Amino acid sequence: MQIKKRFIGLIKRQIAKSQPDFSENKFLHIKKANEKAIAIKSMCFDITIIFLGIISAGFGLKGFLMPSHFIDGGTMGLSLLANQVLGINLALIIVLINIPFILIGKNTISKEFAIKTCFAIAGLAICVAFFPYPHITSDKLLIAVFGGFFLGAGVGLTMRGGAVIDGTEVLAIAMSKKTGLSIGDVILCINILIFSLAAWINSIETALYAMLTYLSASKTVDFLIEGIEEYTGVSIISIKEEKIRAMITNEMGRGVTVYNGERGFGKSGEKLYDMKIVYTIITRLEISKLKHEIEKIDPNAFVFMTSVKDMKGGMIKKRRLK
Repeated sequence: MQIKKRFIGLIKRQIAKSQPDFSENKFLHIKKANEKAIAIKSMCFDITIIFLGIISAGFGLKGFLMPSHFIDGGTMGLSLLANQVLGINLALIIVLINIPFILIGKNTISKEFAIKTCFAIAGLAICVAFFPYPHITSDKLLIAVFGGFFLGAGVGLTMRGGAVIDGTEVLAIAMSKKTGLSIGDVILCINILIFSLAAWINSIETALYAMLTYLSASKTVDFLIEGIEEYTGVSIISIKEEKIRAMITNEMGRGVTVYNGERGFGKSGEKLYDMKIVYTIITRLEISKLKHEIEKIDPNAFVFMTSVKDMKGGMIKKRRLK
């Protein structure tokens, strides 16, 4: 009888274990709902940014470059050059010339990137074909600078949204993997060919203005991709890391991360011992102050800096000190 009760109790416990924990299921449901909401919010933001990029690029093309027969670098420059020489509709050329790059992007980057790029290129083609942008100026210098600015803003915004309207970057990524060249080298070679072709077909003056347009566009892209504020990551290796950490947090109002490290070969020869590495991110304007404060605490501290292109989360903005 006692054995029977134990057997029944064991069966009940097994049944209880097999039943789902409703509190856990509720937590998983809430987690999935939050993840879905974040994904939808991110997608809406990307679409909005891409749409603004399309409008800006269309304005740069129809408001500045196209009326004066100017060109740019990359696939957009090839499209403008083909439009001038062959007389084919620019909207159609933009779509056709970027189809191979969409396929390359799908294979080398992601399917989501390819879908967003399709949307961006189709949107730009529609803008160029149907939107009545005004002709702003006939001054060649203004056309080169501001045409490049608005076109570069369009390229930069679409890249922020996870897409491209100029397939040169996609081609450069694919070629760099196969040739061993850097992405910058591939883009440079492509643009040299485009500008040489422009000089041969039109004139050297046209090619020079095209270079100016490209420089304006590329600097605008860098500005939008890397952010308005340029930050610098600083790593500090010192035996007085605690005082340096306190100085950064209390006097400069910046967050720090402390890594565990092991010192190797130094001035006194090979001497291994554990140590701390202090890492912080500051603006360019704060570099001089940080170096001065470190010098006061430990003149022998080893400090090295790296450029930080973009950030998210953490103590990005300087907190107020009491």
